Amino acid sequence: MGFYRHVKIFIVVNGLLYLLKTGALNRLMPEGFPTEPYYFDWVTSNILIWGLILVVHGLYTFRYKIPFLKHWEERQIQKYMEQEEEDSGKFK
Repeated sequence: MGFYRHVKIFIVVNGLLYLLKTGALNRLMPEGFPTEPYYFDWVTSNILIWGLILVVHGLYTFRYKIPFLKHWEERQIQKYMEQEEEDSGKFK
């Protein structure tokens, strides 16, 4: 549920920011609100960075449903178990 809420917020906020950047909402803005295109140059960076964070959130959320991540996690657990067995054998 948290991931889907994150997606909804991402779409709404960045959609509004993109509309501001393109000038589609200029006539709705109050007097004195900066409407110059260069003022919103950071919007593209915001979308890219937040998009990457959203991808990471999605990978974390669906990590058990993505076969690659499930197999990777199993391999890591097996590696740590083998390492622990080797370490415990050294102290006998």
